[in-house]
Amino acid sequence: MNFLKVGKATELSGKNKKLYRALEIMPAFLSWATLIVLIVLSYFQPVWVAYFIIAFDVYWLLLVLYLALHLVAAYRKLQRIKVMDWKYLCENLQVDSEIIDEENLVKEPKKARYLYKEGKSWEDISHVVVLPTYNEDLQIIRNSLLAIKNDNYPNQKITIILAMEARVGEIAEERAEAIRKEFADTFFKLYIAFHPGNIEGELKGKGANQAWALKHFKEEVIDVEKWNYENIIVSVFDIDTVIASGYFYRLTYKFLSTPNAHKASYQPVPVYHNNVWEAPFFARVAATSNTFWQMMQQIRRESLATYSSHSMSFKALADIGFWSTKMVSEDSRIFWHCLLHYRGDYRVEPLNFPVSMDVTMDKDTITTAKSLYKQQRRWAWGAENIPYLIFNTIKLWPNLDKKTILYHIGVQVYGFHSWATNALIIAVVGWLPIILGGDRFTSTVLSGNLPAVTTTLMNLAMIGLILSAVISTLLLPKPKQPIKWIKKVQIFVEWLFVPVTIILFGAIPCLEAQTRLLRGKYMGFWVTPKER
Repeated sequence: MNFLKVGKATELSGKNKKLYRALEIMPAFLSWATLIVLIVLSYFQPVWVAYFIIAFDVYWLLLVLYLALHLVAAYRKLQRIKVMDWKYLCENLQVDSEIIDEENLVKEPKKARYLYKEGKSWEDISHVVVLPTYNEDLQIIRNSLLAIKNDNYPNQKITIILAMEARVGEIAEERAEAIRKEFADTFFKLYIAFHPGNIEGELKGKGANQAWALKHFKEEVIDVEKWNYENIIVSVFDIDTVIASGYFYRLTYKFLSTPNAHKASYQPVPVYHNNVWEAPFFARVAATSNTFWQMMQQIRRESLATYSSHSMSFKALADIGFWSTKMVSEDSRIFWHCLLHYRGDYRVEPLNFPVSMDVTMDKDTITTAKSLYKQQRRWAWGAENIPYLIFNTIKLWPNLDKKTILYHIGVQVYGFHSWATNALIIAVVGWLPIILGGDRFTSTVLSGNLPAVTTTLMNLAMIGLILSAVISTLLLPKPKQPIKWIKKVQIFVEWLFVPVTIILFGAIPCLEAQTRLLRGKYMGFWVTPKER
């Protein structure tokens, strides 16, 4: 059996099923055990917990400062790379054995001629863009296609695959026909696929849709016309993705200047600007926080995994058999699948280049809050990749790059544990020694100092919050309609609500997702509503 295709424990049997099931339990077990132990000890050993809280707050302060430095570096690099002439750089890329670090290239673009590429010209590259859509409005689909059309990259080197769901019915046919009429002659090819909704064993979601569409395009076009797999870059974009001008030149240059380019995925920075001025403040703060995390990960490239809209070699996709048709988190699973398939010799190359997406927004504020919670819960369901990674590491152990794989496992376990617990430790557990400790704690000198120490450390950590507010303001796009100055002030001030949003739309949905995985209550794919 090919264990790299496994989606959950129920697909296995015997000892393999028991092992995989135990690993599915692990993320929630670690998170709940941490919280429960701290609560119990707050009653029986409140002084221990108080010292832990002070140490944790110091750790949190250092982490915030560390991430703040990365955020500034990421913002500066994003701004520099966004305005570079990537067309010029592509056209002047020459074969050479020397590899110049991209940091130096940003400072001295003329050094492009010294960068290494594997005997290819940018004109040899074919771009295939997969746009999976469920029931999104026609205008959202059009906006995505118009951004690609207006990218300043030759449209005749771009093929569009519009992956639609047949189960949507007649309205999907109408949208497909409207897109066909408007864009049929715009790109090299426009291929519209209708994914059947009754394929046994599939999870109804984006992964199954885009895999079905690209497999059929391969059979009907790529293989028939004998395209060179090694010259095809596949970009899979969420349907609300609006690329910034220059994206495909930037991507092409990165692909050509990267050694072993087929063993890498290429990750842009998602910025949620399509409807940022209209969205409720809590949804805007949550979306921007995610942008900042992705920006910082681009600097910490060794920890980077694919997320949402990204690009990769068609050769790699063909080697592994395309995206999983059984996963909710197909965007990250494709990276883990490739990492294990190539035994650790696979990575994500940051593009440090923006693509714009939608802030979660529904018909009204209450519905938006519910939708945002469900979106965050779906993202947190990415914890399903932890058992997948560990299980397949055990199975492939003798042949793996162990250092790389174990590092990624550590990052994932730490990341999902922190997501579920850190905010609750700071906001709730920090007060429990005072509330539950009784005389065992109130009679100590530490009881009077704990609130003051904690408050001081958290106030210092506000430096990171203020910096985030400043950078979020600098990143904002120009509004389509003139807005009052008070709106700009509001967008800055609303960052004060971050401590609340990271609990309500961070820790709690993450804990719920992990608890569902612990109980074997597997989630389906929930489509985030797109309202503008």
